Amino acid sequence: MNRPAAFNALSEDMLSALAQALEAVEADRSTKVVIIDALGKAFCAGHDLKEMRADPSLEYYETLFARCSEIMLLIQRIPQTVIAQVQGVATAAGCQLVAMCDLAVSSSHAKFAVSGVNLGLFCATPSVALSRNIHRKQAMYLLLTGDFIDAGQACEWGLVNQVVEPDELEHATLKLASKIAAKPLAALQAGKTLFYRQLENNIQQAYQLASQTMACNMMDDSALEGVQAFIEKRPPNW
Repeated sequence: MNRPAAFNALSEDMLSALAQALEAVEADRSTKVVIIDALGKAFCAGHDLKEMRADPSLEYYETLFARCSEIMLLIQRIPQTVIAQVQGVATAAGCQLVAMCDLAVSSSHAKFAVSGVNLGLFCATPSVALSRNIHRKQAMYLLLTGDFIDAGQACEWGLVNQVVEPDELEHATLKLASKIAAKPLAALQAGKTLFYRQLENNIQQAYQLASQTMACNMMDDSALEGVQAFIEKRPPNW
Protein backbone atom coordinates (compact mmCIF):
# COMPACT_ATOMS: atom_id res chain seq x y z
CA MET A 1 0.00 0.00 0.00
CA ASN A 2 1.47 3.28 -1.12
CA ARG A 3 -0.39 6.29 0.26
CA PRO A 4 2.03 7.19 3.06
CA ALA A 5 0.92 10.84 3.25
CA ALA A 6 -2.63 9.61 3.94
CA PHE A 7 -1.46 6.84 6.30
CA ASN A 8 -2.47 4.33 3.62
CA ALA A 9 -6.15 4.96 4.25
CA LEU A 10 -8.45 2.68 2.28
CA SER A 11 -9.84 5.09 -0.28
CA GLU A 12 -12.09 3.80 -3.05
CA ASP A 13 -9.08 3.74 -5.38
CA MET A 14 -7.01 1.85 -2.81
CA LEU A 15 -9.76 -0.73 -2.32
CA SER A 16 -10.07 -1.22 -6.07
CA ALA A 17 -6.31 -1.61 -6.49
CA LEU A 18 -6.15 -4.11 -3.64
CA ALA A 19 -9.01 -6.12 -5.14
CA GLN A 20 -7.39 -6.16 -8.58
CA ALA A 21 -4.07 -7.31 -7.13
CA LEU A 22 -5.69 -10.11 -5.13
CA GLU A 23 -7.80 -11.28 -8.06
CA ALA A 24 -4.72 -11.37 -10.29
CA VAL A 25 -2.87 -13.48 -7.71
CA GLU A 26 -5.87 -15.76 -7.27
CA ALA A 27 -5.65 -16.66 -10.95
CA ASP A 28 -1.91 -17.35 -10.71
CA ARG A 29 -1.68 -20.83 -9.23
CA SER A 30 2.14 -20.74 -9.39
CA THR A 31 2.10 -18.24 -6.50
CA LYS A 32 1.89 -19.79 -3.04
CA VAL A 33 2.25 -16.81 -0.68
CA VAL A 34 1.16 -13.16 -0.80
CA ILE A 35 2.64 -10.46 1.43
CA ILE A 36 0.66 -7.28 2.07
CA ASP A 37 2.91 -4.47 3.27
CA ALA A 38 2.87 -0.69 3.26
CA LEU A 39 5.07 2.37 2.92
CA GLY A 40 5.34 5.11 5.51
CA LYS A 41 4.73 5.34 9.23
CA ALA A 42 1.32 3.64 9.16
CA PHE A 43 0.35 0.23 7.86
CA CYS A 44 -3.23 1.39 7.32
CA ALA A 45 -5.38 3.94 9.13
CA GLY A 46 -8.68 2.47 7.99
CA HIS A 47 -11.19 4.10 5.69
CA ASP A 48 -10.56 7.51 4.14
CA LEU A 49 -12.70 9.71 6.41
CA LYS A 50 -12.46 12.78 4.16
CA GLU A 51 -13.76 10.76 1.24
CA MET A 52 -16.52 9.32 3.38
CA ARG A 53 -17.69 12.77 4.53
CA ALA A 54 -17.84 14.02 0.93
CA ASP A 55 -20.94 11.88 0.25
CA PRO A 56 -22.90 11.47 3.50
CA SER A 57 -25.68 9.21 2.24
CA LEU A 58 -26.85 5.83 3.47
CA GLU A 59 -26.61 4.38 -0.04
CA TYR A 60 -22.97 5.45 -0.38
CA TYR A 61 -22.00 4.06 3.02
CA GLU A 62 -23.77 0.74 2.40
CA THR A 63 -21.97 0.37 -0.93
CA LEU A 64 -18.60 1.33 0.56
CA PHE A 65 -18.72 -1.07 3.50
CA ALA A 66 -20.11 -3.88 1.35
CA ARG A 67 -17.24 -3.37 -1.10
CA CYS A 68 -14.68 -3.40 1.70
CA SER A 69 -16.22 -6.57 3.16
CA GLU A 70 -16.00 -8.28 -0.23
CA ILE A 71 -12.27 -7.54 -0.38
CA MET A 72 -11.70 -8.78 3.16
CA LEU A 73 -13.45 -12.03 2.23
CA LEU A 74 -11.38 -12.20 -0.95
CA ILE A 75 -8.26 -12.42 1.22
CA GLN A 76 -9.65 -15.61 2.76
CA ARG A 77 -11.05 -16.92 -0.51
CA ILE A 78 -7.87 -16.91 -2.57
CA PRO A 79 -5.94 -20.18 -2.29
CA GLN A 80 -2.64 -18.49 -1.49
CA THR A 81 -1.47 -17.86 2.07
CA VAL A 82 -1.68 -14.13 2.82
CA ILE A 83 0.75 -12.55 5.29
CA ALA A 84 0.42 -9.01 6.67
CA GLN A 85 3.80 -7.32 7.12
CA VAL A 86 2.91 -4.61 9.63
CA GLN A 87 5.49 -1.87 9.99
CA GLY A 88 3.36 0.78 11.69
CA VAL A 89 -0.03 1.77 13.05
CA ALA A 90 -3.03 -0.34 12.00
CA THR A 91 -6.37 1.14 13.01
CA ALA A 92 -10.05 0.45 12.27
CA ALA A 93 -10.29 -1.18 8.82
CA GLY A 94 -6.49 -1.32 8.83
CA CYS A 95 -6.61 -3.50 11.93
CA GLN A 96 -9.39 -5.48 10.22
CA LEU A 97 -7.05 -6.04 7.27
CA VAL A 98 -4.38 -7.49 9.57
CA ALA A 99 -6.95 -9.73 11.23
CA MET A 100 -8.25 -11.04 7.90
CA CYS A 101 -4.80 -12.09 6.69
CA ASP A 102 -3.89 -15.72 7.36
CA LEU A 103 -0.72 -14.71 9.21
CA ALA A 104 0.86 -11.47 10.40
CA VAL A 105 4.41 -10.39 11.24
CA SER A 106 4.72 -7.11 13.10
CA SER A 107 7.37 -4.56 13.82
CA SER A 108 7.87 -3.89 17.52
CA HIS A 109 6.96 -0.26 16.72
CA ALA A 110 3.50 -1.14 15.38
CA LYS A 111 0.31 -0.37 17.26
CA PHE A 112 -3.22 -1.63 16.78
CA ALA A 113 -6.67 -0.21 17.51
CA VAL A 114 -10.28 -0.18 16.37
CA SER A 115 -10.86 3.39 17.44
CA GLY A 116 -13.99 4.34 15.54
CA VAL A 117 -15.91 4.55 18.80
CA ASN A 118 -13.84 7.63 19.67
CA LEU A 119 -15.51 9.32 16.69
CA GLY A 120 -18.97 8.04 17.58
CA LEU A 121 -18.73 5.15 15.12
CA PHE A 122 -18.58 1.57 16.42
CA CYS A 123 -16.16 -0.45 14.26
CA ALA A 124 -18.78 -3.00 13.25
CA THR A 125 -17.10 -4.51 10.18
CA PRO A 126 -13.66 -4.70 11.86
CA SER A 127 -15.35 -6.47 14.77
CA VAL A 128 -16.14 -9.44 12.50
CA ALA A 129 -12.47 -10.09 11.79
CA LEU A 130 -11.28 -9.13 15.26
CA SER A 131 -13.70 -11.47 17.05
CA ARG A 132 -12.41 -14.35 14.92
CA ASN A 133 -8.80 -13.67 15.94
CA ILE A 134 -8.88 -12.93 19.66
CA HIS A 135 -11.04 -13.70 22.69
CA ARG A 136 -14.38 -11.94 22.95
CA LYS A 137 -13.62 -9.84 26.00
CA GLN A 138 -10.34 -8.67 24.48
CA ALA A 139 -12.12 -7.81 21.23
CA MET A 140 -14.88 -5.97 23.07
CA TYR A 141 -12.33 -4.06 25.13
CA LEU A 142 -10.71 -2.74 21.96
CA LEU A 143 -14.04 -2.01 20.28
CA LEU A 144 -15.62 -0.24 23.25
CA THR A 145 -12.62 1.78 24.45
CA GLY A 146 -10.86 2.59 21.18
CA ASP A 147 -7.55 2.09 23.01
CA PHE A 148 -4.34 1.14 21.24
CA ILE A 149 -2.38 -1.99 22.07
CA ASP A 150 1.30 -2.42 21.25
CA ALA A 151 2.75 -5.17 19.09
CA GLY A 152 3.66 -7.35 22.07
CA GLN A 153 0.09 -7.27 23.35
CA ALA A 154 -1.22 -7.95 19.85
CA CYS A 155 0.99 -11.04 19.66
CA GLU A 156 -0.03 -12.22 23.13
CA TRP A 157 -3.70 -11.85 22.21
CA GLY A 158 -3.27 -13.66 18.87
CA LEU A 159 -3.73 -10.80 16.41
CA VAL A 160 -0.21 -11.25 15.04
CA ASN A 161 2.09 -14.27 14.95
CA GLN A 162 5.49 -12.71 15.47
CA VAL A 163 7.04 -9.42 16.57
CA VAL A 164 10.51 -8.37 15.46
CA GLU A 165 12.61 -5.22 15.45
CA PRO A 166 11.87 -2.86 12.54
CA ASP A 167 15.10 -3.62 10.67
CA GLU A 168 14.30 -7.35 10.83
CA LEU A 169 10.68 -7.12 9.64
CA GLU A 170 11.14 -7.77 5.94
CA HIS A 171 13.63 -10.59 6.53
CA ALA A 172 11.37 -12.27 9.10
CA THR A 173 8.33 -12.02 6.82
CA LEU A 174 10.20 -13.41 3.82
CA LYS A 175 11.60 -16.22 5.97
CA LEU A 176 8.07 -17.20 7.01
CA ALA A 177 6.81 -16.90 3.42
CA SER A 178 9.67 -19.08 2.15
CA LYS A 179 8.96 -21.75 4.75
CA ILE A 180 5.35 -21.94 3.59
CA ALA A 181 6.23 -21.73 -0.12
CA ALA A 182 8.40 -24.83 0.27
CA LYS A 183 5.25 -26.88 0.94
CA PRO A 184 3.16 -28.48 -1.85
CA LEU A 185 0.67 -26.11 -3.45
CA ALA A 186 -2.23 -28.60 -3.32
CA ALA A 187 -1.91 -29.08 0.44
CA LEU A 188 -1.70 -25.34 1.10
CA GLN A 189 -4.76 -24.56 -1.01
CA ALA A 190 -6.89 -27.38 0.33
CA GLY A 191 -5.87 -26.62 3.89
CA LYS A 192 -6.68 -22.92 3.76
CA THR A 193 -10.09 -23.52 2.20
CA LEU A 194 -10.96 -26.17 4.77
CA PHE A 195 -9.70 -24.15 7.73
CA TYR A 196 -12.08 -21.24 7.18
CA ARG A 197 -15.04 -23.37 6.08
CA GLN A 198 -14.94 -25.61 9.14
CA LEU A 199 -14.82 -22.68 11.54
CA GLU A 200 -18.34 -21.67 10.50
CA ASN A 201 -19.78 -25.18 11.03
CA ASN A 202 -20.65 -27.25 14.06
CA ILE A 203 -18.08 -29.82 15.14
CA GLN A 204 -19.73 -32.77 13.38
CA GLN A 205 -19.95 -30.89 10.08
CA ALA A 206 -16.38 -29.64 10.59
CA TYR A 207 -15.07 -33.18 10.92
CA GLN A 208 -17.01 -34.28 7.83
CA LEU A 209 -15.44 -31.48 5.81
CA ALA A 210 -12.00 -32.21 7.25
CA SER A 211 -12.23 -35.93 6.54
CA GLN A 212 -13.25 -35.31 2.95
CA THR A 213 -10.46 -32.77 2.50
CA MET A 214 -7.83 -35.13 3.88
CA ALA A 215 -9.03 -38.01 1.72
CA CYS A 216 -8.87 -35.89 -1.43
CA ASN A 217 -5.52 -34.40 -0.40
CA MET A 218 -4.13 -37.89 0.17
CA MET A 219 -4.84 -38.75 -3.48
CA ASP A 220 -2.71 -35.84 -4.68
CA ASP A 221 0.68 -36.77 -6.14
CA SER A 222 2.53 -34.49 -3.72
CA ALA A 223 0.99 -36.19 -0.69
CA LEU A 224 1.67 -39.66 -2.07
CA GLU A 225 5.29 -38.66 -2.68
CA GLY A 226 5.59 -37.05 0.75
CA VAL A 227 4.34 -40.14 2.56
CA GLN A 228 6.53 -42.45 0.47
CA ALA A 229 9.55 -40.25 1.14
CA PHE A 230 8.85 -40.43 4.87
CA ILE A 231 8.63 -44.22 4.70
CA GLU A 232 11.89 -44.39 2.75
CA LYS A 233 13.57 -41.86 5.07
CA ARG A 234 14.47 -39.42 2.29
CA PRO A 235 13.54 -35.83 1.36
CA PRO A 236 10.37 -35.61 -0.76
CA ASN A 237 10.84 -34.86 -4.45
CA TRP A 238 8.40 -32.02 -4.99
